[in-house]
Amino acid sequence: MASLAQRLLATGNLPRLSVQDRAPVRIGALVPFSGPEEPWGRPGIDGCRIWADWINAHGGLMLGGKRHQVELVVEDSALGEMAALAAAREMVETRRVRLVLTLGGAEMALALAYLAERRVLTATLLPSDLTPEHPFLIAPSEVHPFFNVTGVDWLARHRPQARRVALCSQTDRLGLPSLATYRAAFRVAGREIVHETRYDAESADAAAIVRDMMAAAPDILCWCSSAPPVIDALTVAAYEAGFKGEILACTCDGYDRLVARTSPEFMERFTFQFPDFDDPALESAEFFFRRPKAFYDAYVDRFPGQWTAVSWEYAAILDLWHAAVETAESLAAPSVLAAMKRGRQMPHAFGMARWWGTEVYGIDNALVGDWPVVAIRDGKARIQGFGSVLDWLEAHGGTLIEELGKLDQLWHQRLKPDLRRAMGEP
Repeated sequence: MASLAQRLLATGNLPRLSVQDRAPVRIGALVPFSGPEEPWGRPGIDGCRIWADWINAHGGLMLGGKRHQVELVVEDSALGEMAALAAAREMVETRRVRLVLTLGGAEMALALAYLAERRVLTATLLPSDLTPEHPFLIAPSEVHPFFNVTGVDWLARHRPQARRVALCSQTDRLGLPSLATYRAAFRVAGREIVHETRYDAESADAAAIVRDMMAAAPDILCWCSSAPPVIDALTVAAYEAGFKGEILACTCDGYDRLVARTSPEFMERFTFQFPDFDDPALESAEFFFRRPKAFYDAYVDRFPGQWTAVSWEYAAILDLWHAAVETAESLAAPSVLAAMKRGRQMPHAFGMARWWGTEVYGIDNALVGDWPVVAIRDGKARIQGFGSVLDWLEAHGGTLIEELGKLDQLWHQRLKPDLRRAMGEP
């Protein structure tokens, strides 16, 4: 069933109803607004502001035959574990949020443990956070980093001469699962990994990293899921060092700036995973607000020059959640989650997807489907094709699990945070 956001974009003329005397429905956003991961937080919440404005301008969220305005409650998750925990408690105990959006990762460990204890529906962009100990934690927007296998597969088929790979990745909860995934994907594709660098995200020396990678004479430089500023620095360093091969990464935010700093020809050898939503390949899409370009146009008009890989992702979660709330006619986490998982499949950003994850996360709370492969053509990001992440996982899951295990990235290998001690309880 199409959500209100989808219907209002399709028609644009839903009636405006008075909701002044009704309690708002509050949605929490506990994402990085500072530090190296800020590019994966702020742009996504800007997308949520557009989504909320659309909903509120056309009557609000329907619940029990009445419409309610939606409110965003936004806090910075990058101020340390204890600060994130305090923010989560404020959201739940004082602001009464019904859903929490988060990037996830190590800074969120205590907050996620608290949200699990309180049975709060929580959505993360890092499926590596998933665990059977938090049944209300879901990853419905992206299944990072597993969709990166589609880029490796595409490159292997379209650039068969590129066989020697040098990898680099930061050593954190974002980087290590990505490194394991790229290792597995290149193994499956029959590519040789000739060099690997792991670096601290806070102190990466891009020129030194690239110099060490190129010393192994690779055909492919892979930045894995490095943060956007690091990807910029690595790419410019590779250009200045005269690299002539292929570059592969999870994202390429602000690629127009990289085209200007390098050359159009150089950047046409850069393959990544996140399209602009005005891409012709999405014109006939029957998912994500029905018209992805309308969202993209609204975003670039309101936040010019700020479109990134996450600009749409939190808003996509909100749309899936909203449709489930309307189906369940409830805000209760068990009812909403049951509505989202009915039939074990539902549409996500790039088509139909299936709930998956027990093999890696101990629980089927990741929504997995197709994912695009993107390259730059004539200075513009363009989808080159779609790959089935689910098919790859079903065929090669054993290889992936092996690589994740080597880096201690399986759910049962993680240290459990001491929530009781953090909250000052005996």
